[in-house]
Amino acid sequence: MRAVEIVSTGPQALVQDLGRPGYAHLGVPPSGALDAAALRLGNRLVGNNEDAAGIETLLGGLTIRAAASCTAAVTGPPVSVFVDGRETGSHTPISLRPGQKLRIGRPVTGLRCYLTVSGGIAVPPVLGSRSTDVLSGLGPAPLSDGETVPLGPVTGVPSGADVVAAAPVPSRLTVPVLLGPRDDWFADAATALNTQWTVTAESNRVGVRLDGPPLRRVSTSELPSEGVLTGAIQVPPNGLPLVFLADHPTTGGYPVVAVVRRESLGALAQALPGTLVRFHASF
Repeated sequence: MRAVEIVSTGPQALVQDLGRPGYAHLGVPPSGALDAAALRLGNRLVGNNEDAAGIETLLGGLTIRAAASCTAAVTGPPVSVFVDGRETGSHTPISLRPGQKLRIGRPVTGLRCYLTVSGGIAVPPVLGSRSTDVLSGLGPAPLSDGETVPLGPVTGVPSGADVVAAAPVPSRLTVPVLLGPRDDWFADAATALNTQWTVTAESNRVGVRLDGPPLRRVSTSELPSEGVLTGAIQVPPNGLPLVFLADHPTTGGYPVVAVVRRESLGALAQALPGTLVRFHASF
């Protein structure tokens, strides 16, 4: 049987692929890996299609035991990886024999590492995706210690052709955004967003919560619930922005002042509490 055993999950371990977009009309978030580029790279390294499911870990600590020969890779922020207690590299293919254990350390910078395995994690899909959605509960349950997770058939050859050194996650981010649709509800929204914000510990897969000088609302209109996208910057009554990530609700009743460009979402999802963020607005 091609499978891996979850010896220890660490703080959180979730099955994630590239998500289930296209179901917002049913109230279903897109979900999927928060750092999609890291998952795609990991899948290429082990010979999978880029959309194969892997395991997203929060703050490391994941240990697996191979039940069959397989190739694994760990991507995301720089992190120590150990096979049977011996340190090996991240961001490179790792051959595992049956019974060998692989453990992911705690990343020095960043939050989420991705473990990919040849064949991909082959739990049953829900609405076309194997992703765990922590908001709606769709998809597989969070992984637990002692669980055995099936792998799919090997479809490609592992390759180190695009192995790159992992870049540390910076302590300051400048994030490009598109203003709107409700930027006119706030006083000088572009300037207000370009102030210094701090990522708070209340952030999760639903969204990144920020602290800083509250945005001042100038409109007194009532806003009916309207659809929101991944990357939408919603501003609740306290004026402190919330950037929606992959497990966000599909509608919201607070105004959206801007939307983060998709290519910047991975960096935000990796931002540790205390990371400083500025938004650079395009018109």
